Amino acid sequence: MPHVRAPSDPRVTWDLPAPGALPRTAVLEPLVTRVLAPNPSGMTLDGTNTYLVGEPGSGQAVLVDPGPDDPAHLAAVEEALAARDARCVAVLVTHHHGDHAEAAQPWGARFGAQVAAADAAVAGPGGRVLEPGERLRLAGTVLGVVPTPGHTPDHLAFRLESGAVLVGDHVLGRGTSVVTHPEGDVVAYLESLRRVHDLGPSALYCGHGPELTEDPGAVLDYYLAHRAFREGQLLAALVRGAGTVDALVADVYAEVPRALWPAAAQSTRATLAKLAAEGHVVVDGDRVALP
Repeated sequence: MPHVRAPSDPRVTWDLPAPGALPRTAVLEPLVTRVLAPNPSGMTLDGTNTYLVGEPGSGQAVLVDPGPDDPAHLAAVEEALAARDARCVAVLVTHHHGDHAEAAQPWGARFGAQVAAADAAVAGPGGRVLEPGERLRLAGTVLGVVPTPGHTPDHLAFRLESGAVLVGDHVLGRGTSVVTHPEGDVVAYLESLRRVHDLGPSALYCGHGPELTEDPGAVLDYYLAHRAFREGQLLAALVRGAGTVDALVADVYAEVPRALWPAAAQSTRATLAKLAAEGHVVVDGDRVALP
């Protein structure tokens, strides 16, 4: 088994805001305002990023990932709409997880705006189910619908005319996104990372954490390398004698806080499913072995 070397995260040298230091509201570019939801946690980082997208002067904006149905967050979003002199004309959702989608239907009703998502249950009655490759002409601009399954089966990203991509949980501003078993699919996730990379994004506007503008392609390269690194770590741990999911997590994630180990276990299961499909490991319940 060759030595497994960790890839270098290019963001460590970037001037990014410290954890907990993201401003509540920020104009990222003329098309985009970010509003941070007050739901910070170990999994959501600073909180969920809600985005308002629209051509300045159009009087309209699209709301992307409204997040939790929280009165303070709603007030901040309405204040940001007023600052843009815009009304909400559509609510788009990257995926069904509650920290992104909970407020979609109630806020859509409040604003009189249609909800659109890949999952009909998220879009709700009267909502719109989005298809990969659609081009949405809204709020004086065009948003491209990019399929990015992997984190969840229904995950979408939205490409803006500026070249930036709203990536939801596909890429995080800090750390790496979790792909959990059985909901997540590592093979689909890797394909989605390459799909976004091929777009040549000018910026990645993430569902959690700061925006990534310095070298988005390098971050996507790192994400791909990180997944390969995790696979190598698991195979190396199996060679050393780890024979269960829990033993693999204890070995591979030894330096990660134990509170995150349950999520790490689900991520490990998702990676093992890929390795098993490729014939590199044999999985039997919690038992794992080399073939």
